[in-house]
Amino acid sequence: MKAYILDAYGKANRLRLGDRPDPVVGPHDVLVEIHAAALNVIDSKIRNGEFKLILPYKPPLVLGADFAGIVRQVGANVTRFAVGDAVYGSPRQGRIGTFAELIAVDQADVALKPVNLSMEEAASIPLVGLTAWQVLVERAKLKRGQKVLIHAGSGGVGSFAIQLAKHLGLHVATTAGTSNLDLVRGLGADTVIDYKTQEFSELVSGYDVALNSLDGKTLAKSLETLKPGGKLISISGPPDPAFARQQGLNWGLRLVMRLLSAGIRAKARRHDVSYSFLFMQASGEQLATIATLIEGGAIRPVVDRVFPFAELNDAMAYIDTGRAKGKVVVSIR
Repeated sequence: MKAYILDAYGKANRLRLGDRPDPVVGPHDVLVEIHAAALNVIDSKIRNGEFKLILPYKPPLVLGADFAGIVRQVGANVTRFAVGDAVYGSPRQGRIGTFAELIAVDQADVALKPVNLSMEEAASIPLVGLTAWQVLVERAKLKRGQKVLIHAGSGGVGSFAIQLAKHLGLHVATTAGTSNLDLVRGLGADTVIDYKTQEFSELVSGYDVALNSLDGKTLAKSLETLKPGGKLISISGPPDPAFARQQGLNWGLRLVMRLLSAGIRAKARRHDVSYSFLFMQASGEQLATIATLIEGGAIRPVVDRVFPFAELNDAMAYIDTGRAKGKVVVSIR
């Protein structure tokens, strides 16, 4: 199969289009012919080598964690899918590789594609949809009427999280640049803050949860927006001891995670709130629920640009600018 290969870590490194062996299909796997794949910030971070201590990847490798396509083969123990099914998903840790023509994925990480979405639209959903679901529903356990601050509302996670939060009956505040204010209002945000001209920590207070996907300065200021007992949840770091345990890291790396997050955890305690880091986990079951919401009109995909497969490196460069509204996708077939 054709695939884009990362030969070595490095910010300036382009992915090389080359040949890779077709995936081996395990007894619980489905082999998917990939029609579209989305790009995410984590692809750049892995390429740059930022996660090489905590994620089990070594070059040469194929990046990519979002896909939509057609099932072409099923393993001996697969019961949920059949050849010909249109599916979408995000492979579990250790099995990424959607910048390719084919991928073998555990059936537990896959769901039927929402019937009202194109392949490109469907591919834009899994990673950001699962991240938003796991923050708002699983980790925060938010209830109707509560308030959430979602940073970077025009980004991939933010644009999905705003819509999910409104479906859950929450009051949503979000930050965005001047040119994206109408976009986030259209997604349902109640309080819209122009981060270029306004200071969010002076305009938002008494919130139940803040979802951070930005830098450490934004993370620390977000503490000021929460009420006592509130939750600060970050998907951009720093990793905390609970994450280190979840990953099964050795004692040395656990100590590093503890030290990296010590400052923000101490500040959180002084504000009488909690801090935690969330790293998305694959779940076909959650994607099936998300597909129902999409088919019912509660959530729509936000796709900035679709690149042809031959221009994947251009798509990576566009992601690196940080200017994408929603998701960036490559069309493979």
